[in-house]
Amino acid sequence: MPPRSPDRSPRRPWRSLRARITVAATLIVAAVMIVGSLAFSALLGAEVRDTTARAAEARAQEIALRADEFGTSAVGDLDDDIAQVVDGSGRVIVASDDAEDGALPVDADGTLTLYQGDRVLIVVESLDDDSSGRDGARGDDDDDDEAEDGAEDLQLVLAVPVEDDDATLATAALLLTGSTALVVLLVAGVTWWVVGRALRPVNRIRREVDDISADRLDRRVAEPASGDEIASLAATMNRMLDRLDASAAGQRRFISDASHELRSPLATMRQHAELARAHPDATTLDELSTVVSEEGLRMQDLVDSLLVLTRLDERAPQRRDAVDLDDLALTEVSRLRAAACVAVDGSDIAAARVQGDPRLLGRVVRDLADNAARHAASQVAIGVRVTDGRAVLTVDDDGSGIPPSERSRVFERFVRLDEGRARDAGGSGLGLAIVAGVVRAAGGTVSVGDSPLGGARFTVRLPAAS
Repeated sequence: MPPRSPDRSPRRPWRSLRARITVAATLIVAAVMIVGSLAFSALLGAEVRDTTARAAEARAQEIALRADEFGTSAVGDLDDDIAQVVDGSGRVIVASDDAEDGALPVDADGTLTLYQGDRVLIVVESLDDDSSGRDGARGDDDDDDEAEDGAEDLQLVLAVPVEDDDATLATAALLLTGSTALVVLLVAGVTWWVVGRALRPVNRIRREVDDISADRLDRRVAEPASGDEIASLAATMNRMLDRLDASAAGQRRFISDASHELRSPLATMRQHAELARAHPDATTLDELSTVVSEEGLRMQDLVDSLLVLTRLDERAPQRRDAVDLDDLALTEVSRLRAAACVAVDGSDIAAARVQGDPRLLGRVVRDLADNAARHAASQVAIGVRVTDGRAVLTVDDDGSGIPPSERSRVFERFVRLDEGRARDAGGSGLGLAIVAGVVRAAGGTVSVGDSPLGGARFTVRLPAAS
């Protein structure tokens, strides 16, 4: 087996489909998790802050009720609350034990601020006008006068620490970060494993196909029984290998048949030349020249046919001219009548125009006419008509016909059903193959069936031109 050609580009694992799918899935999940975590953190923070604010307002109302009932001195008796009573000018009247280090900001109601280095939530609650009147804690007259002047503007300022809320939110953020990282790593690992397992049959198919060389086209890849896309890929690869194997076999058969057909006229010319040289009296120069000319024409016709088939196989662009199919048929009728080998009926030829290469379409009509004349007993009929937008050419003979089992095979190359007939009568076996190729390239079809004359009928259908 010839050595395998190296890959055109080295394989890079990080650029493989498995890696790309894993990275894409990981990034998508990471983005979703991050966005979800941020949204959850924002909602949780808002809910915690709202709960703390409601609790602070309730506590402020409770302290305000006590101050209204027992006087502002009740605020000074608080142990665990940061509370102050301020007058309209912002002066602190009474402060709890934890709120004696400075005035709380009255204008920061409902917001977070720093107090004694801690983050606190400020809540402001108004007190009744007579709250200071029940406060006997302050004794001098000046203070009493000042208290009475600001009594109507007394406010309770409560500061609620939020360090517990911050700790709760920090713990939640840490848990979300850890869970996000864990989920992302888990998704990356699972995706890598799943994609690798899914692509394992693809790698196996690739290795099997890579081991198939031109001389081992009979090998096939194993088709999984999963019924999924991988199984479809394996089936597609096997169908492609079937086509390649059939094409290679056809090429080998074609080369063998072509070599045989070309060798025969060469052998004939060489035989006559050696006979003329060894026994000059056994043949004449005219006989030798006749043999060489005939065999040379046979070789030329064979080579021309092979070139036409090669161009058809390569799907080379063809001319697309308007061609009168009836004129081509009438030309062949006249040619066969001039040869006087069989009786030719052309009465069913009607006007029909198609699009195509005039030279190749002319060869189609000629090859079918020659084939009919070669196999006819005494009569050939050629007809042309237009039916349902298609030009139909029929060529009939009154010969022995073609068995139904052989009607598709006659259009293959180098096929001659009557192997016992003389070579000059049977032709090279390429005429009907050329007919099928030209008609197919022109967008038409060709078929063979039974003729009303008793032999074979070849029918060509081509799109009619306007």
